[in-house]
This record gives sequence, structure tokens and C-alpha cells, in this order.
Amino acid sequence: MTALIDKLKWRYATKKYTPSKTVAADKLERILEAIRLAPTSSGLQPFEVLVVSNPDLREKIRAIAFNQQQITDCSHLLVFAAWDDTTPERINAMFELTNKERGGSNEAWDNYRNMLLGICAARGTEVNFQQAAKQAYIGLGVALLAAAFEEVDSTPMEGFDPAALDALLGLRERHLRSVVILPLGYRQADGDWLVNLKKVRRPRESFITEIK
Repeated sequence: MTALIDKLKWRYATKKYTPSKTVAADKLERILEAIRLAPTSSGLQPFEVLVVSNPDLREKIRAIAFNQQQITDCSHLLVFAAWDDTTPERINAMFELTNKERGGSNEAWDNYRNMLLGICAARGTEVNFQQAAKQAYIGLGVALLAAAFEEVDSTPMEGFDPAALDALLGLRERHLRSVVILPLGYRQADGDWLVNLKKVRRPRESFITEIK
């Protein structure tokens, strides 16, 4: 646990990347696998991750993201895209996958599926999307931890035009909506105003409340 805390102290929202440094394929794969293994509500995994390395496409994304240079200077850009709706087809597909992997089902599990189908139908499309977006942020948190563990820099970003990004990546045709993006790469200390500044967080006594 001490090692994990040390990595969290090391990481920061990198403002300037070294364009010539690429994240090794094995490191990237471990970060992506960590995201895939992230917990999600009912195990539905209601989001997907797109890995964008194409430089021309990243230039277009930068143009709709307040011209933030991390998007083009980083090694890889991750796009977290949530389901636009939690449909019966998507729920059933995940339950059938689980049944296949675990070798069968049972009455309690089938009852839970039916309950979930009812809840999602009653909530409606937009609420289902918002719930899926929250799950994508769990994946983002795991990605930040995994990247820090690999000593790969990262910068979580909400500063972009989601509708424009959806159009660029053809997400609506896949029934997905972009939620957050994450450049990965290696810091360039020269010119990064944040790199040497002390990490500041609220003290424990004003952040943690213990209820006994």
C-alpha cells in the first residue's frame, strides 16, 4: 500500500508531454486491462474505451478541446464512451456472457436480471446514460491508478465538445456517447508549470469523517 501511495503522490495532471516518448505496448495493455477489470454496477460494464493514436485525428480532437496540446503531444489518447442507453439487449448480452463463463444460471440470478430490466426500462434513456457515465468514471479512476503504477503520466479531461467528438469518432452510430478523455505519455518538465509544484489536498481532518 505504501508503494501505491507513493505513486499517487508522484502523479499529477500533466500539462506538457514529450511527443517523442511513446508508452510501451505492454504498459499500455496493462493499463487497458486494469480498466477492463474495473468494478461496475451489476457487472454491466456500460462503457467502452477507444485508444486514439492517429495524429491527424488527434489534431481534429484538439481543435474541439480548447486547443489543449496534451491531446496531440501525448503517446496515446483514451476516450471513455458510455452506453447511450441501457437496453434489454445490452443487459441480456452481459447476463448471457456471465452464464456462459460461469457454466449456468440459477433462480436468484434470473430474478435479479428481471429486476434490472425493469429498473432500466423505468428510468428512461437519459437517466440510463447518466448512470453509465458514472460507471465510466470508475474506469477512469482505475486508469489513473494503473498509469501511476506504471509510471506513465496522465491528464483526465472534460474540456471538449462531446457532440463534436461523438461525430468525429462515429460514436452515436455505435450507440455510445463520449464522457471523458485521458492522454497518456511522459511529462516534459521544461515548460510544464505544474510539474514541480507541491501537491495540495485538503488535510485529513477536514476531508475524512469517522462515524463510530
